[in-house]
Amino acid sequence: MNDIAQGGAAAPRVSDSYRWTQLAIGVVCMVMIANLQYGWTFFVPDIQKKFGWDRAAIQWAFTLFVLFETWLVPIEGWFVDKYGPRIVIIFGGVLCGIGWVINGYAETLSGFYLGQVIAGIGAGAVYGTCVGNALKWFPDKRGLAAGITAAGFGAGSALTVAPIQAMIEGSGFQAAFINFGIGQGVIVVIMAFFLFAPLAGQVPTVVANANIIQTRRNYKPTEVLREPIFWLMYFMFVIVGAGGLMITANLKPIAADFKIDNIPVTLMGVTMTAITFAATIDRVLNGLTRPFFGWVSDNIGRENTMFIAFAMEGVGIYMLYLWGHDPIWFVLLSGFVFFAWGEIYSLFPSTCTDTFGAKFAATNAGLLYTAKGTAALLVPLANYMQQTSNSWDGVFLIAAGANILASFLAIAVLKPWRRGVVARAQVPETPAMRPV
Repeated sequence: MNDIAQGGAAAPRVSDSYRWTQLAIGVVCMVMIANLQYGWTFFVPDIQKKFGWDRAAIQWAFTLFVLFETWLVPIEGWFVDKYGPRIVIIFGGVLCGIGWVINGYAETLSGFYLGQVIAGIGAGAVYGTCVGNALKWFPDKRGLAAGITAAGFGAGSALTVAPIQAMIEGSGFQAAFINFGIGQGVIVVIMAFFLFAPLAGQVPTVVANANIIQTRRNYKPTEVLREPIFWLMYFMFVIVGAGGLMITANLKPIAADFKIDNIPVTLMGVTMTAITFAATIDRVLNGLTRPFFGWVSDNIGRENTMFIAFAMEGVGIYMLYLWGHDPIWFVLLSGFVFFAWGEIYSLFPSTCTDTFGAKFAATNAGLLYTAKGTAALLVPLANYMQQTSNSWDGVFLIAAGANILASFLAIAVLKPWRRGVVARAQVPETPAMRPV
């Protein structure tokens, strides 16, 4: 099926129920790849216990996963924009399964690195395709659609927190890798056969909204890379993304270092160990924040929403630095941090598409998404800082400061700059404006 980006023959508008069905299929795919990132933290202690490797060395596997998940998305996005989503989703689902099966049989660090590289390529193919497709189907609700799709990735592992830990404890982490890897990959491949990209005319036109600055011009990826405002968004994505990725990869090790991981915590009549409670709440809130802040941004503007969310993130991490050694506060504050963090995966792709157009949305949003991979390079650095000082304090303080900086950049720099960029793109070029 031809993509809207190809400008194919005009087709009749489809029903909203059809658009929401397409979105739901993308969400299922995202749920199936969520454990590849958010389930990793449960495997780290058992890998370290079995092989005795340095934790920072093990976490390079997580960094490699995120690098290959993100840095190849522009290439995968190009295939989506040109050939449609189905083939890319099938490719991604197969690699996701293979990657975790390799992890299940790995006996060396290089084996885990290889497994995570392959899983990362697969996850990136699925993630980039589903988000890009959502941006195209919903030009009228771009923040919400991207948020709901990204929520599948953020919250998708919530229901499997306890089953994965139970399988690791009962059958070993190798069995958990193999069984979950195969099951998740198979479902992604099945869903691929029901996913389509919109034809020209099937979706609503861009909605006029004083708070939502949307271009009428479609920038090619090569043009996007030459726009300085793209690199401001990239920098902001990196400094905000790094803190959340650090906590994602190290949630259980941090709780263990605080000596609270196995302490029972009771909230609202439910009792779990601190790490299980925190991980479950974190996944749920990390998912809910994406459509919530996406919806907020559709109404009050992208940059205004960034200012609020990034400031919340900075305050949350600072409070985790102050009170995180208490198991109840650890559970509550880690949830708050993830609620204030996960929205980057709806705000940045929708802002990117608002700025540079929908025709090449999968590719252009993919270029920006590589910032997540760049941020992942800081995860091992955080581990080295912790090992050097035997404390997480410095890591928390740096992450908090980075979020506060991004908050002010959003409102003071990005907002006025982007308004000017979009306004200039609306003005037809005249001979006098062309370079000599």
